[in-house]
Amino acid sequence: MKSEHAGHRKRLRERFLKGGEKAFPDYELLELLLCGVLPRGDVKPLAKKLLSECGSLSGVLQADIEKLKSIPGLGESSFIALKVIHEVACRLVREETSAQPIMQSWQGVIDYCRARMSHLTVEQFRLLFLDQKNKLIADEVQQQGTVDRTPIFPREVVKRSLELGAVSLIMVHNHPSGDPTPSAADIDITRKVIKAAKELDIEVLDHLIIGRCGHTSLREKRLI
Repeated sequence: MKSEHAGHRKRLRERFLKGGEKAFPDYELLELLLCGVLPRGDVKPLAKKLLSECGSLSGVLQADIEKLKSIPGLGESSFIALKVIHEVACRLVREETSAQPIMQSWQGVIDYCRARMSHLTVEQFRLLFLDQKNKLIADEVQQQGTVDRTPIFPREVVKRSLELGAVSLIMVHNHPSGDPTPSAADIDITRKVIKAAKELDIEVLDHLIIGRCGHTSLREKRLI
């Protein structure tokens, strides 16, 4: 049985190295990753279990540590490897987006926010701070709340913008329900932040709401 697993792992690696990675189903990509941190045994069932428990490959990578710890067979080295891969992927997208003005790489902004937030199980409020050329200065989590609410304080948003020397910003938060439809409270707090920021010549370019299968731009919907 040991040699059978070893042979399977070898064939999996060879297929990947020969350029077949694009044809790999998600469970095989996870399987190959787990092979690197779990030196023995059949990891295919664990890879499939991860996808079943987390819903998708992005769900696996965005899963919090406690969720990953709850899955039998997944030890510390495994979930650290998954979180490292997720962080590297997010930084690659952010690096590409940061290289040019935000409005010229808007899809990259969406992709980055989705990679960071689409499968979170609690609400997170994030701010993207921009300079005079609309390039990214900083990306920060401002608040983290519960499954359906995150407290947002306009004064704190404006204060942090001034500290960073930002002239504009983008508000972002996720809906753990998966539905990115803005609530009345989402629209109300956005307008309050816009009002507070405007007094100090800081522009709120948009408020993005991220769901599992899409996003909503309050600016595009003409809600702000």
